[in-house]
Amino acid sequence: MLLCRASAMLRQGAVRWSRVRLLRSTTTSCALHSGDTSKNNKNNAAVDSKKAPSDSKYRETVLLPKTELPMKLAGQKLLDKELEIQKSCGFSELYAWQRERKAKKEFCLHDGPPYANGDPHVGHALNKILKDIRNRFEVLRGRRVHYLPGWDCHGLPIELKALGELGAQGLSPLQIRKRAREFAERAIERQRSSFERWGVMADWSQSYYTFDGKYEAKQLGVFHDMHQKGFIYQDYKPVFWSPSARTALAEAELEYNPQHVSRTVYATFPVHTPPPKLAEVTDSWPGVRVLVWTTQPWTIPANQAVCYMPNSQYSLVKGADSGELFLLATERVDPISAILGVQFEVLSTFKGTDLEGGVCSHPTIPGRESPLLPANHVTMLKGTGLVHTAPAHGMDDYSVASQFKLPVDCLVDEDGNFTESAGPELHNKSVLGDGTQAVIAMLRDTKALLKEEEIVHSYPYDWRTKKPVIIRASKQWFVNTGSIKDRAQEVLKKVRVIPESARSSLLAMLDRRTYWCISRQRSWGVPIPVFYHRESGEPLINRHTVEHLSMLFEKHGSDCWWELPLEQLLPADVLKKSKGAEVQDYEKGEDVLDIWFDSGTSWAAVLDEPDQCADVYLEGKDQLGGWFQSSLLTSVAVRKKAPYRTLVVHGFTLSDAGDKMSKSLGNVVDPDVVINGGQDPSLSPPYGADTLRWWVAESNVFSEVMIGPSVLNAAHESINKLRNTLRFMVGNLRGFEPQKHSVSSQEMFVIDQYMLHLLQEFSIKVTDAYTEYDFGKVIRLLQAFVSRDLSSFYFSIIKDRLYCDAESSHQRRSCLTVLDEVLDAVTRSIAPILPHLAEEIYQHTPGRPESETLFRSGYIKASSLWKKPGLVEAVEGACTIRDSFLSSIPGRNAAEFDLTIAIEPGLFFELMESLQEMPCSSTSQLCELMMTSQTSLLTTLPRDLPADALTVRGSFLINLEGGDIVEESSYKVAAVPCARSRCPRCRKFNSETPGSPCPRCLEVIATAVL
Repeated sequence: MLLCRASAMLRQGAVRWSRVRLLRSTTTSCALHSGDTSKNNKNNAAVDSKKAPSDSKYRETVLLPKTELPMKLAGQKLLDKELEIQKSCGFSELYAWQRERKAKKEFCLHDGPPYANGDPHVGHALNKILKDIRNRFEVLRGRRVHYLPGWDCHGLPIELKALGELGAQGLSPLQIRKRAREFAERAIERQRSSFERWGVMADWSQSYYTFDGKYEAKQLGVFHDMHQKGFIYQDYKPVFWSPSARTALAEAELEYNPQHVSRTVYATFPVHTPPPKLAEVTDSWPGVRVLVWTTQPWTIPANQAVCYMPNSQYSLVKGADSGELFLLATERVDPISAILGVQFEVLSTFKGTDLEGGVCSHPTIPGRESPLLPANHVTMLKGTGLVHTAPAHGMDDYSVASQFKLPVDCLVDEDGNFTESAGPELHNKSVLGDGTQAVIAMLRDTKALLKEEEIVHSYPYDWRTKKPVIIRASKQWFVNTGSIKDRAQEVLKKVRVIPESARSSLLAMLDRRTYWCISRQRSWGVPIPVFYHRESGEPLINRHTVEHLSMLFEKHGSDCWWELPLEQLLPADVLKKSKGAEVQDYEKGEDVLDIWFDSGTSWAAVLDEPDQCADVYLEGKDQLGGWFQSSLLTSVAVRKKAPYRTLVVHGFTLSDAGDKMSKSLGNVVDPDVVINGGQDPSLSPPYGADTLRWWVAESNVFSEVMIGPSVLNAAHESINKLRNTLRFMVGNLRGFEPQKHSVSSQEMFVIDQYMLHLLQEFSIKVTDAYTEYDFGKVIRLLQAFVSRDLSSFYFSIIKDRLYCDAESSHQRRSCLTVLDEVLDAVTRSIAPILPHLAEEIYQHTPGRPESETLFRSGYIKASSLWKKPGLVEAVEGACTIRDSFLSSIPGRNAAEFDLTIAIEPGLFFELMESLQEMPCSSTSQLCELMMTSQTSLLTTLPRDLPADALTVRGSFLINLEGGDIVEESSYKVAAVPCARSRCPRCRKFNSETPGSPCPRCLEVIATAVL
């Protein structure tokens, strides 16, 4: 009963079987893998090369592939074909088309704006192509894609490049802005042209720009909303300051130079008033000096205190040779002794809290006192455990000043020079140059300098000018990120982050950011919409002033801030609503907004609905502290939600040696050269856009991505191999009309049904990989399917049917139907990555409406009905037998043998019997799978096997229905060299007469003649 039921299941497909778990006792692998069949293909090729003279007269009767699709495209022909495809397939109209169609779901990928300050580079290619792959995938799936490409157009780099060597000297803000805009527009045009050539799908006439008036008006609205809620405020506090650019910077605008050289000093502050709790420790307090260490000696003139760690131990020590008394942290005594070359004697040790109430004298400014104050930022990892504190030049120092009401006097101007308040010895000296040396000389003169040396360490630089920055107190506008970040961290936990490891970096950066300086002292940017009272300096900003300015900005652009008179910027009726005084009592502000605030408010300007959330933001890992964060903070502040549901973070591009690209090293890869070739085609051949796209998809984009000649050449070769596989299918499908000639899956050969089963599995895995943004996995799945399941397995088995069976025969149309399905699915699976090749293949696909393009025709149409019961068991069981057979004839052609398979009666025998109902056959499905000339299926091997028979045995374990049906069957295989002659047409050894076709071929030839 069990055997009958299993046979019925296979033949009728009446119930669903789970996929078999195959446990083989033999050491050979299934022929689904490429090793064995590649040998067989070589053997076939060897036989084919030894053609008898009579073979040629049957050549015309063999149905070989025919197609106009080129085997290979290279050089100018490749470039011309891609441009032709872009035009004929409507690449430029695709975005608008899909926006107009009816769709149940919308997919929104919000484009992070690339910076409009130069030519396109491979970093742009990596980012834009990654986005396009996902967008094209969604279009194929039938979703409406919302994708507005944009550009970040303001900021210092553009301003500096626009001004060039002339600088801003003598130019008005409007003249500077005009030059900067023209420079940005030229850069945008070059970048847009490249993005289009790469095949990026968008409506390029509908891009967004941060210098557009409508965009700027939306940005003012976000600024006002955040100001009204108390998230934006003005204050005087230390910020990162770029003397080279004369502007404040946010932390995201810094880059750290690990080779920066600073002058470092060990200096002393004489104790003026001993700590009350320690007054009795020594009678020599007037001679005690507090020892500090700093890498920024120029900040000592601004010192207001010396800080200690309350919970640490401190010691009073005496120099063995000099007898001088010093105060420093106990655990730093030995390290400092070694550094200074002085032997210390510890006189007394006490708690840090005992230092409370002590006061020092300033080492260079007579009469100034520096109190000893507790602070938790003091570290014992380096220095002396006592920290010189200058509130105007340090973030932690400023916190101490706020707590203890210390002065925050800044003695440094916008150029990084000491002001007149620093005294005549320092006035006009650069704090990063001769000013530092002057301060060190002053310390030496007052006997306060113990040691001076150079130190190489990591130091912040302006990422635009590539010059060092300082920390300097000034009046700026800030976002109080400390009051937003708790909510931001909560909403971020609901955001999907790919890779997940990037989440911790984003959270850590967010946690470290207590405030964000958003004002800049430049001309090229969006002006902060604030007026100041001329006498009191109080800022004027409210709903009425911002709404009026937003209307002006939307109409005229932000240039109107400099073009229009104050009376139009702040008209009397607006001022009256604002309860202000006279217009002449106010002046407009001169600061512009940080470009991270510019781009960080893009959600307000680009997303269609006020409450809309983008499905994904996809950018490089540098945006963890940049656009990802600024977008999150502004959206959470205004809408209490993240602007994105998913974050995808990719790495940076490196040379193929793993080095950072640099013009000085000559390893910069220009995407235009990748596509169009260089001056020497032998060194830089034209690869076309699809090769660039394949490189992007194939790379592990979640780490650093390497590119170079070897990588690109490998990508190009991979595409050519894929093209030839697709070309093989296209050529065989010539004349095939799917609507008329297709065979239903129920009526197909089992091997054909099995191929559809594999195709469905492939389709599901590819779709999942696209959904996970794992485009490298898409490539790996594709290559495995094409090389293993198609080329090495299926194609090698069906070629005899394709070439030698009658053109209209059922068995040939069975495999043609599968080839049609496979060609369609594979073409659609590669389309998001290789749109040019996919559309070219689609133009040659049978049954395609003449005017239709692939991207307008939908996604893979794999059917769950293709997963038939018994398919896996039957085919993979036969493959196990074939592996055993092939292992017994290494280096020989399988068609030279007649094969006898002996299986004990049972489920496995019934499965094989379903592939060959007759005991012996040269045309059965089992014979086709074995690729022999004749196959016999018996329950035992014949006793009269010839002496030259090759025998092998093995076993096969079937496990069905989760273990409900388990059967292990043994089998034996005997291979006997064919006694018949080789057929000159199909080259199998089934001819009764030498030089004459076999019975099957004779019948096909006769049918063709009729």
